[in-house]
Amino acid sequence: MLFYLSFGAVGMLLPSAPALAASPRVMLGIDVLASMNFAPLKGKRVGLLTHPAGVNRYGASTIDILRRARGVRLVALFGPEHGIYGDEKADVPVLDRIDRRTKLPVYSLYGKYRKPTPEMLKKIDVLVVDLQGIGVRSYTFKSCMLRAMEACFERGKEIVVLDRPNPLGGLKVDGPPLDAQFKSYVGLFQTPYVHGLTMGELARMAKSTAGMMEITSKQQRAGRLTVIPMRGWTRSMLWPDTGLRWIPTSPAIPSFAAVIGYAMTGLGCQIGGFQHGYGTTYPFRFLTFPSKTPKQLAAELGRYGVRGVSFLPTVAKNSKGKKVDGLYVFADWNTMRPTELSFYMMKSACRLNGGNVFATAPKAKALLFNKHVGSREWWLEISKKGAAADVPRFITKWTAQAKQFQKQSARFYLYK
Repeated sequence: MLFYLSFGAVGMLLPSAPALAASPRVMLGIDVLASMNFAPLKGKRVGLLTHPAGVNRYGASTIDILRRARGVRLVALFGPEHGIYGDEKADVPVLDRIDRRTKLPVYSLYGKYRKPTPEMLKKIDVLVVDLQGIGVRSYTFKSCMLRAMEACFERGKEIVVLDRPNPLGGLKVDGPPLDAQFKSYVGLFQTPYVHGLTMGELARMAKSTAGMMEITSKQQRAGRLTVIPMRGWTRSMLWPDTGLRWIPTSPAIPSFAAVIGYAMTGLGCQIGGFQHGYGTTYPFRFLTFPSKTPKQLAAELGRYGVRGVSFLPTVAKNSKGKKVDGLYVFADWNTMRPTELSFYMMKSACRLNGGNVFATAPKAKALLFNKHVGSREWWLEISKKGAAADVPRFITKWTAQAKQFQKQSARFYLYK
């Protein structure tokens, strides 16, 4: 049995039964929807925004599940960055098309438009969102969901978000918040870099937070949002605890190890020369630097004593099968601050280059850096002081801000 709770115009469907005591331990939003016999979608024309990681707990595609569901009319598909099959390159526009497999129209939300147009929404009554995030701010799927919510609320269309786990769990929040001036499709949510929320919780935050959406306050209040929560997920769970198989959310994130690596090294490789192993067997976990040996890098980064992080010189293979020497980064999630290493990597980039590479960065590259990192104050620090930047001061400040964010965002929690 399920019951319905209403929070203003925000709907939330909650399972009253406990999670099934079998592997996988977690029932995803699509599984819960199926257990309801798809009642919220019956008699409606349905659009689906999803990608390859949009699957049920046994790996069946949400596209196929909705196509076969009795009483559900799936009439259109919507694709985020990388497309519905995840085979499009990063930061490359994707075209609308007719899906060769389902014969349904596929509207790209990472091409000419980033937001569904009135014409795209004309033939649907409800838009279902089933997107897997990776727990960090600079990942476009959250922005895609937010723009879809805005479009639906403007046109009087219902939106249903099928919730999925935050692979980094829901307890750890870390890194700089996003300054308003750096909001972009790279990151639209003004959260710390590691935010600790699920996609459904982020949707609830967007619905309830004044000024978060680029629509009128009246449209935001009247918008119809329903989140279908998971069963069996708790905030203490990292992805391996769920019993679910990881499906790449994008070509650069083939594994859960890469998810942690993205949070840990991604920001530190934006400017300065560090490479994080994308294209090797250890994406975001394998550091290299021009003309420096792995041992030299280990000595350089080890001098900062970043807690929960250790290094091992190792060999990886690149996309051409060639062996590459580099530094593998180990992480102790329980003790580490996920983003801390990246800011020491920025200091080291200045030391290893023999000068402040941030002060001389081209404007376009500096802007992209700031869209990811999000902090004007940090940019002023690193671009002026370089290797002398005071990382501990910022870590202390961001840690306090993260705690405050956790308190404020707890009202959007679906899982205590």
